[in-house]
Amino acid sequence: MSKLKIMILCGRSARHIYVANRLCQAATPVAIVNEIGSKWSRKKIFNLMKPWVFWRKVRRWMRDRKRYAGNPEAKYYFDDQVPQFDREDLIHKFPHINAPGVVELADRLQPDVICVFGTSLIRGELLNKGRLGMLNLHGGLSPEYRGADCTFWALHNAEPEMVGCTLHFINEGIDTGDLIAHICPQVKPNEDELVLFWRAVKSSADVYAEALNRLEQGEKLGKTQTKKGKLYQVRDRLWKHEKELNSMYAKGQFSSVQLPLRVNWFHKGS
Repeated sequence: MSKLKIMILCGRSARHIYVANRLCQAATPVAIVNEIGSKWSRKKIFNLMKPWVFWRKVRRWMRDRKRYAGNPEAKYYFDDQVPQFDREDLIHKFPHINAPGVVELADRLQPDVICVFGTSLIRGELLNKGRLGMLNLHGGLSPEYRGADCTFWALHNAEPEMVGCTLHFINEGIDTGDLIAHICPQVKPNEDELVLFWRAVKSSADVYAEALNRLEQGEKLGKTQTKKGKLYQVRDRLWKHEKELNSMYAKGQFSSVQLPLRVNWFHKGS
């Protein structure tokens, strides 16, 4: 167990809780910051009023309501137990992750590392907090797959070997900070997007924990991303793309895929 003091910034989905609990076991947690809302602006409200934006969001909501019926994510990570943080006593709730109170909390607690998973984009002064830096777990392999729905896009692009997560230092960009590790989960025939994504996150939780120990030991983790790759945004995923992926499964595109767990660590200067 690492003696590093960590401050965890995360959401409240089952996968976020699972990773946070694993990190609390691996180091010395001083706070768990939950982002419980989103920062609304006139621009966001005006954009939502556009018919094509509104109906795209409605369609996504209806799709996810069907996919998540019965809360399969909670069952995947916690079996029949109710997902809950092991350290409820450390939870601090904020409307959005860039609220001034989050910076004030970091200044007061002086964490060695700030661990991030499942928040909105971090900006401003908070980026400079954490003695050894700020780490993030991203659900895609950067730089090739940055942004949103990266497991979906790797499958849609017929690249099941590119399903995975990236552990990286955070900078001002979107998933562009120095690479710490790529974690590619075991892939079995015909497994769908959600199962592969959840398994990637579950495998990544142990790597995240190990990274804290390596940092404490002075290991020089972090390789600069030299390629731009591609940034996928939520709005890029259309009904036609989902139809195309469903057709690939129906035609047996992934019926013979067998890949083991793969972890690749990155070091400065490598």
